[in-house]
Amino acid sequence: MSPAPGLVKVPDGRLLAPDIARIVTRGELVVAMLGANTPPFFYEKNGEWVGLEVDLAKLIAEELGVKVRFNREAKTFNAVVDIIARGEADIAVSKLSRTLARAQVISFSQPYLTLNHALILNRVKFAQFARDRALPQVIRGFTGTIGVIAKSSFSYYAKRNFPNAKVMEYPSWDDVLKALERGDVIGAYRDEFEVKRLLKIDPTASLVLRTVTFKDLEDTLGIAVGIRDQVLLAFINEFLVQRTDKLNINKVLAAVEK
Repeated sequence: MSPAPGLVKVPDGRLLAPDIARIVTRGELVVAMLGANTPPFFYEKNGEWVGLEVDLAKLIAEELGVKVRFNREAKTFNAVVDIIARGEADIAVSKLSRTLARAQVISFSQPYLTLNHALILNRVKFAQFARDRALPQVIRGFTGTIGVIAKSSFSYYAKRNFPNAKVMEYPSWDDVLKALERGDVIGAYRDEFEVKRLLKIDPTASLVLRTVTFKDLEDTLGIAVGIRDQVLLAFINEFLVQRTDKLNINKVLAAVEK
């Protein structure tokens, strides 16, 4: 009996969609992930690759009945997207923001974590810049300097949400924070987790830094797949819907302590 149109017969006799059959036949799910440590999402611990998103990727592989292999060649978040666009990995689980630019070359799952945007301000530099003006007035029409990670979603967000600001790009978040500390930039722009994590690790930082969270600006994280892998995308979306242990900002912050 020939397979139903569009389906592929895999070695165990099942009929599967081509994008799922490719993974099952190979026996492993290839997952693209940024090569740098980004706790608690993904990082190296005692020689092992661990973290919240590592666990998420392993659970998806388990549901497919295959092993997982991580492609950690990417040096930037956009490079993770490129790996998927070139077909060098099946999915990407890498704290990827769902942006309009990225959605033109890959497909995103529904969000598995939603974070608000946030600014960390150098208290002294911001006070000098703001003078006696009210905070909302200064921030919404911000014309100062903002530090972001180069080739990241927040580089894109900063230019869109603060069109009058001078956006300065740095290789890493640590470099952004060092520039903020030196006063090279007035603010550092990223998601609320990274901002709250900084203050959680060092509560004394609030003496020299001030934070602003934007409740009306959301950063939604999604799992990326190739534009042709629509059944795989539907599978991942259903996987996320059925998950009982859904991520939120409090769970992610709690994971920092572990």
